[in-house]
Parts: sequence; C-alpha cells; structure tokens
Amino acid sequence: MAPSTAQAQYRSPLSTANHGAPLITIPSATRRPSTITIPRRRWRIACLLGLGVLVNYFDRVNLSVAHAALYTTFGISNVAFGYLSGAYNWTYALCQLPIGVLLDKFGVKRVGRISIFIWSVASFAAAITPNLSGFFGARLLLGIGEAPTFPANAKATGLWFPSSERSFATSIFDSAAKFAPAIGVPLIGMLLIKIGWRWSFAATGLISLAYLAIFYGVYRDPQDDPHLTDAERDYIQAEDPFTPNHTHVPEPPPSSLGYLLRQPKVIGFALGFGSYNYVFYLLLTWLPSYLAAELHIDLLHSFLYTAAPWLFATVTDLCIGGLLVDALVRRGWNQSTVRRTALIAGTTFGLGIFGAAHVHTALAALIWISISIGGLSVAAPVGWSITSMLAPRGSVGTLGGILNFSNQLSGIAAPLITGYVVAVRHSYAWAFYVAATYLLIGIASYIFLLGKIERIAPEPQH
Repeated sequence: MAPSTAQAQYRSPLSTANHGAPLITIPSATRRPSTITIPRRRWRIACLLGLGVLVNYFDRVNLSVAHAALYTTFGISNVAFGYLSGAYNWTYALCQLPIGVLLDKFGVKRVGRISIFIWSVASFAAAITPNLSGFFGARLLLGIGEAPTFPANAKATGLWFPSSERSFATSIFDSAAKFAPAIGVPLIGMLLIKIGWRWSFAATGLISLAYLAIFYGVYRDPQDDPHLTDAERDYIQAEDPFTPNHTHVPEPPPSSLGYLLRQPKVIGFALGFGSYNYVFYLLLTWLPSYLAAELHIDLLHSFLYTAAPWLFATVTDLCIGGLLVDALVRRGWNQSTVRRTALIAGTTFGLGIFGAAHVHTALAALIWISISIGGLSVAAPVGWSITSMLAPRGSVGTLGGILNFSNQLSGIAAPLITGYVVAVRHSYAWAFYVAATYLLIGIASYIFLLGKIERIAPEPQH
C-alpha cells in the first residue's frame, strides 16, 4: 500500500535490519527520505576528556620547567632530577591494575571525580613543600590522582562512540597530552620566571579545581545522561565488528586480570605502547634541559623551542591518527589493517629519535625530534581507541589498566635512565640510542604478537 499524502515512513539507515529498528516519520512532500541529523552530545564528552588531559599534563610538565629552579632551591643533581621526574610514575604505575578493575566496577563518573580532587591537592602540596622529601611526596600523590585518566578516557570513549569515530574521539584527548607541553612549557616557564616556581605549581592546582567543577557538572555515562537523545543512543550502539547491540547481546562477566595478562595480543599491545611512552616521557621530562645543556640555548628560548615538536605532534595526532584513520574506516577499509598500519608506521617514524643523537644545531634537533614524536603521535590515539575493540565485553577498564601499567613502567624508566646516562656519558646520544632500541622491540611486538585487531575471547566460565 502506498504512503498517505500526509506522511511517508522509512527505516533509519542507522539501524540494522532484523532487530525491530524504529520507523522514522517524515513529510511525504519531499518524496524521498531526508538525511537524519544525529545530535552531537558525544563530542561534548570528547572535548571534556580532552580538557582534562590538558589540565593534568600542565601538572606533569611544570616539573621539567622548574628543573633549574629546583636545583637552586634544593641543590638536586641530574640523577636526583631523574628520580624526581619518575616519582609521579611510580604510584601512577602501581595504581593502574587496580584502577582498571575499579573503573569496571564503579564507573568513570565516580572514579573520575575522586581522582581530579586528589591531583588538585597534589599540585598545592608541591607549591608549599619546604624540602625535597615533601616534593617527592607531592609527586607521588599526583601519580595516584592522575592514574585513572587514560583508562577512564578509553572506557568513556568506548561507551560514547561507535568504532568508526573512536580514533578521532581518542585523538582529541590524546593530542591534548602533546598540546599541553606545547603551550604549557612556555607559559609556565614565563610564569616561573616572573613569580617563581611555587606559584606556578599553585596555578596548576587552581586550574585543576576548576576542571573538577566542570567534570562534576557534565560527565555522565550514556545510560545516565538525561540529555542524550534516542537517535544518538541508537547511533552509538549501532552494530559494528566491535560493538554488539546492547539490547540483544547479554553482558558477560568481566574477564579476570590474570586471564588478560596471559593473552599474546595483550602482551604485544603493552610492549608496543610502552615503547611509545618511553620516548614520550624522555622528551616530556628532559627536552628543555637537553636544548639548554646540549645545544647551549638559554632557559627562556629552550622553553619556547620545546613547543615546536609538541605542536607538530598535536597536528599529526588529530589529523592522521584521528581524522584520517576514521575516514578510511568509514570508506570501507578494513578496520584491523588501517589501525595496525597506523600503529606500526607511526612507531617506525618514532625512530627519528636516533637522528637527534648527533646533531649540533637547534633546528636539526627539532626536526628529528618532531619526526619522532609526530610519528608516535599517529600511533597513540589508535592504540587507545582499540582498547575497547580488543577487550572482552565488560573488561575495557581492566585492559586499559594493563596498557597504562606498561606505559608507566616506561614513564619511570625513561627519565631515570636518561638521568644516569647523561651523568655518566655527559651526552644525550646514548639516551636516544636506548629509546630507539625499545622502539624496535615495540614494532616487533605489534607485528608478531598483536596481530589482527579483533576482540579477545572472554574468559571461559566454569
């Protein structure tokens, strides 16, 4: 029977056949289906997560900016600075495995609110500490507070985005980790020069408290968000190779931590991503000092030059690791092939760190470092986006915790090893050689252990 003259009906292209998809009513005067506009509340969540990463990386980079000031205040050596730089990562790493389990049990909203409050307190504690021991304590507390950030963001992205949008959604918060040092190092550096290092730490504490208020008011999981429309919820939950339709597939029990740690895919993923984070933290904690000591650039200009590689990394993160990867997936390219290629190719470009070992000018150093961190930044959002694609249902937080535990072991090792190498060799060349070797291990792990990107089978229930 033909549609009436008043109305015509058609099935939403966002819904899948054979699942009772709702019929959308449109005026028949158009004589053809109109394009459905999906609301974009999910992108508000992506921007919220990105803002959070930007804020907590201000807390992280202010230490590298304060290196010379801390030497004056506490008389620390390069080795001591290496330990201090890694102190944050010690508690961050120790919290990763339990944090993943807590996220799967209590959710992003509750864990996120508590963590933001803790990291805000840590920044104020660093600002008022009277001695080096107190400063170490503040950095240890910061690691506890910021430990849930990336596993929580990976879990939230899996909840709020279909797989065809996850790379760009992930790149929004992951690129913030690169944009933060790009703007934070020069801004905090100038603040430090004008009013002192203690006030620079207090300033990041105030910014963190402001973000807590925003997060408290905005973030909800999709099922709890009263402003999420049915159309957008259906779009997020539309069937794809990684996200079963939640209304038809029962939720299995989460897989155990021990089960996931035995999976070759998890081991390969963790090693590969750990190699990325080693280079990331080497540059995050030592780049201003490298430019000042190795290339004899004054303190202010070292802060300004530091921004260049991080700005380049921000662009490659968003445009290649995010937009391009999602565009290829939407055009029908194989999801596993696209994402795995981005992981391997991006990590391979990270070997540009080797080229910085023997340069003698700031321009050459910045070019090689930009190639390295720019390539690694292509791989980074892809890595975080596939966490929800690899994890068994109900175990995204746990897998994210495993991944970030590996990352933070690298975050501990990078500044510490670099401090010892620079103290013994009086050069950064061997520090860069170590980083390049780890990247080679990471590339091999992606190729031979990670393999095809597909969901890991859930743990058998006995």
